[in-house]
Amino acid sequence: MSADFQKPDVNYHGPDMGLDELPRLVGARVARLVDAADADERELVLRLLEIGFLPGERVCVIAQGFPAHDPLAVRIGHTTFALRRYEAALIRVVPEQSLARGAR
Repeated sequence: MSADFQKPDVNYHGPDMGLDELPRLVGARVARLVDAADADERELVLRLLEIGFLPGERVCVIAQGFPAHDPLAVRIGHTTFALRRYEAALIRVVPEQSLARGAR
């Protein structure tokens, strides 16, 4: 199963990055979810899709745990989720400043 969906009205520019790499308080758009390597990862990717991590959605890391920066508090829409770093790494995002640069 490929979780690489694209909304036709979303135009991404520049390379994507894992949500786990996104700096705190930097807005981004979900580009895609990674292809699952095994059945467990496939279930996790499906759960992330079901709770709203869909291509085109705006996301922001609003807080990180201490001391290892795990878990991450991630806002998507008006909802905040706690994600482990390995879960956030499955979500590929494009920072909004990359989107703005491509629109010029």
